[in-house]
Amino acid sequence: MSGHNKWSTIKRKKGANDAKRSKMFSKIIKEITVAVKEGGADPDSNPRLRMAITNAKGVSMPKDNISRAISKGKDKDTANYSEVSYEGYAPHGIAVFVDCTTDNLQRTIANVRSIFNKYNGSLGKNGSLAFLFDRKAIFTINESDVNEDFELEAIDAGAEDYDVDEGMITVTTAFEDFGAMMSKLEELKVEPTSAEIQRIPKTTEKIGVDQARAVLKMIDMLEDDDDVVDVFHNMDIPEELVDEM
Repeated sequence: MSGHNKWSTIKRKKGANDAKRSKMFSKIIKEITVAVKEGGADPDSNPRLRMAITNAKGVSMPKDNISRAISKGKDKDTANYSEVSYEGYAPHGIAVFVDCTTDNLQRTIANVRSIFNKYNGSLGKNGSLAFLFDRKAIFTINESDVNEDFELEAIDAGAEDYDVDEGMITVTTAFEDFGAMMSKLEELKVEPTSAEIQRIPKTTEKIGVDQARAVLKMIDMLEDDDDVVDVFHNMDIPEELVDEM
């Protein structure tokens, strides 16, 4: 398995086993709201909304919830959200990238800084760690939803990595090829369970199991914050901790 797909597979499994389903729902609802405000309520002409709806379906969000989120986005009185990222180091030198969507920047930075401080991490300047990560488009697809020619079709559309694990296909493309892959999936009438832009570490850092547990505690705290959309890091998670996920 490639490094890109290993990272994405771990992320998928962690999400699939996340007991806090309501937290996942609230973050996707926020993404739908932002997408509607940014590009309108028609998914056919709004790729970001189309992606958000795909991700909502991928976590079995009820249609009524999706419809309410779209209506909320159309409401002029709904709060305006800002998208912001924070970068820093967790304990043991692990680089961490935190993507947020918030209606209160002061609250968000205060919460993020507090978590970094609590776990002996340190926030850095924006852009200071960007060189450690590549932005990649990651698609997950049920293997049962595609035919035997799908891998070749995916490669033609720009797939850099293609991996199958436990009945799920993970396809990785360059950030710039996100639209081309989405168009190919629509052409093939294949609906992914998720389609995301992720920050993939160019290299990973190996640390001990106990040290990794401490880093994961900090990451879990960040992910639990309502304003945090995603957390990315460059830790090579020990296999025994991957199994626990």
